[in-house]
Amino acid sequence: MRFEIHARADGSRARAATLTTPHGEVETPVFMPVGTRGTVRTQTLGQLERLGAPMLLANTYHLRVRPGPEVLDQVGGLHAWMGWRGALLTDSGGFQLFSLAHARTVTEDGAEFRITPDGPRLRLTPEDSIETQRAIGSDIMMVLDHCIDARSPHAEARAAMELTHRWARRCLAARGDRDQAMFAIVQGACFEDLRRISAAELTALPGFAGYAIGGLAVGEPRAQREDVTELTCGLLPDDRPRYLMGVGTPLDLLEGVHRGVDMFDCILPTALAQQGLAFTSHGRIDLRRGVHKVATRPLDDACPCEACVRYPRSYLHHLVKCKEPLGWQLLAFHNLRFYVELMAEIRGALRAGTFGALLATRRDTLGRVDPDNPP
Repeated sequence: MRFEIHARADGSRARAATLTTPHGEVETPVFMPVGTRGTVRTQTLGQLERLGAPMLLANTYHLRVRPGPEVLDQVGGLHAWMGWRGALLTDSGGFQLFSLAHARTVTEDGAEFRITPDGPRLRLTPEDSIETQRAIGSDIMMVLDHCIDARSPHAEARAAMELTHRWARRCLAARGDRDQAMFAIVQGACFEDLRRISAAELTALPGFAGYAIGGLAVGEPRAQREDVTELTCGLLPDDRPRYLMGVGTPLDLLEGVHRGVDMFDCILPTALAQQGLAFTSHGRIDLRRGVHKVATRPLDDACPCEACVRYPRSYLHHLVKCKEPLGWQLLAFHNLRFYVELMAEIRGALRAGTFGALLATRRDTLGRVDPDNPP
């Protein structure tokens, strides 16, 4: 895997680069749509290709539960199975240690999950995670990390960080000589001293092609998240990609790029679409609200997607209120397109030397909520 930086912004850590993977080049900064179980919810491959998304994220925990590494091995990996020709990054399952905390136990060896209250248990050790990611055949694997609530006390955050470091060494050993790239994950909650320790220990280990900032967007306020992101980016090697895991809103992406992040993933575009929320060039729109019941204007007159070109807001409001799957599909594509186009706009500004101006103007619009009809 190669990472070549082409442009930098004055007065910012933002940079434009090319990440070369076995499945093609990825221009960064980049947003990766989340295909947790090998599919981006409601979207076909044709739709994803029309979006121009060069890279997807899939989740190791969920693909280990079903179909399992044995099936993935037999079908030739996830690329061949789902028909995806672009790059793939796999989360290691570490986030599920946080999101499924009620149904798991963690030991030095790894984690054990209760899949159902009375059903089988799933073991996930660093070696299990790498085995599954090898079967998936992702271009970039992540180490198994212990993700905890960002508001955890210092002692708990330190213990989780140290366990993450020990698991990272085991992941490196389990990878062997495969040419899949592997990223380490910096942990430490919102404590500056722990983030410094984590970055120093992980960057001292040989074999990592890039570094992720983990343990954010799990309970902390935005300002604290931005401070930790800026701190951590400054501690990581300049010649490796930096990945902010699970973040976030369009404004989060812009602020993350400003602080030095190259890669992002988040479920928000599809998850909020299911709720009837859409990101537009004027701000976020809540189509559940009654003000849209007879609104004849398009969702976003600056967007050429089907939801915006063919349907008025009133019809989209109707689909959302009736919980029609078509509404979710249309809004999910619209939101994903908004994210992908935002990143293209950011890359263009970086190459043109106008990122500072973009940052100043888009900070305002990206943070607006229902600008035409404030709640």
